[in-house]
Amino acid sequence: MYISTQNELIDFIARARSSEILAIDTEFLREKTYYPMLCLLQMATEDEDVIVDPFTIDSLEPLEELFADQNITKLFHAGSQDIEILYHEIGLIPRPIFDTQVAAALLGHSLQIGYGSLVQSVCGVSLKKGDSYTDWSHRPLSKSQLAYAADDVIYLPRLYRKMSARLIELGRLDWLDSDFAELSDESRYINLPRERYKKLKRVNQLSRRQLSAARELSAWREETAIKRNIPRKWVLADEQIVEACKQEPDSLDALFLIRGMSTKLNTNDARQALAAIQRGLKADPSTWPKLDNANTNEASVDIEVSALETIVKLRAKENSIAPQVLASSGDLRDLARGYSNAEVLKGWRYEIVGKDLLAFMEGKLELKIENGVLMVTNRQ
Repeated sequence: MYISTQNELIDFIARARSSEILAIDTEFLREKTYYPMLCLLQMATEDEDVIVDPFTIDSLEPLEELFADQNITKLFHAGSQDIEILYHEIGLIPRPIFDTQVAAALLGHSLQIGYGSLVQSVCGVSLKKGDSYTDWSHRPLSKSQLAYAADDVIYLPRLYRKMSARLIELGRLDWLDSDFAELSDESRYINLPRERYKKLKRVNQLSRRQLSAARELSAWREETAIKRNIPRKWVLADEQIVEACKQEPDSLDALFLIRGMSTKLNTNDARQALAAIQRGLKADPSTWPKLDNANTNEASVDIEVSALETIVKLRAKENSIAPQVLASSGDLRDLARGYSNAEVLKGWRYEIVGKDLLAFMEGKLELKIENGVLMVTNRQ
C-alpha cells in the first residue's frame, strides 16, 4: 500500500499497534545535503506492508507513539543510517530494535552480510537489484521502484522469526542485547562539532598543538555545513584541514598556498577558517586534546596480534560465528598493548574467547598442532 495522505498514515499506525513486530527501512539521498533527505519510509508488519511518501503527507509526528511502543520490536537490516534519519526527522529512536545484519553474524554469516544475500540464505528468495541506484526523490515512482522499496521490509518479519528461533535454540538471543543497546543509543546520532576532529583522515599526523587547531577548524567546518545544509567536504576536505593545521598558517596568503584552499574558500570563509586555526594554536596547552587511540609511539605488536587472531578464528569456527564479531583487529591490538577496555573482554565475547586470550597472554594456554589439527590447550 502506498501512503500519500496523513489519514492513510494514521490508519496504518492504528492497525500496526496490534502487531508484535514492525519492519522499517528508508530510502534517502545525501549527496548534496548535510542531513540525509528522507525520500521514502517503508514499514511492514506480518500482515501488511506500506510505503510512506514523506513528500506528500503533512507530518511524520504520529509515528512517535508507534516507534516508542515497547511491545513492538522494530526490525532493521544494517539499521544505523535508517535510525539516524528517523532520529533527525522525528526526534526519537525506535525501540526496542532487532537488526538482522548484526544477528546474522552470530549465526555463521559474514559480519556485514547484505540484505539480499541474507534473504536468499534464510528465506530462499532472490531479490531483484535493478533499482538499487534510483533517484528516490523523483516522482512519480515506477512500479518496479516501489516493488524494490517494498522488498526491503517484506522479508524482515520472516528473517526475524527464523533467526530469533535459531538464536534461542543456541542460547544466544540475549548476546545481542548490548549490541542493540549501542545501536539505539542516542549519543551515536547527536552531532558534536567539536568532537568531529577525531574522525579526520590522517589526524594522527598532528602534534597536540596542531590537534587543537584541527578541533577548532573542523568544528567551524561542521557548523558551516550544517547552517548551509551541504556536505562537509564541500566546505573543506579532511585532508585540507589536516594539512592546514600542519602548516600552521598565520595569514590568508599562507592559507591560500595550501592546495585547493583558494578554490574552496571565499575571502570571508577563509578569514573564519584562519581565525579558527589561530584560536586552536594559541589555546592554553592544558586544553590541547589528545587522541584516545594515539598509538604512534607504541611498539609494534603485530606478532602478538597474529597469535591472538588465531585463537579468535578457532573459537569463531567452533561457535559458527564470524571472527570479526568476536574481536576486531583494533580490539586485539589494544589487548596486546595491555588495555583492558576492549569489547572482547565484555559479556558473551569474554566467555567465548576473551578469557582464553587473557590466559594465553599470561602463559597459561598455548597453541599447538596435534595430528595435523591446530588447537588451544592448557600449558603443561
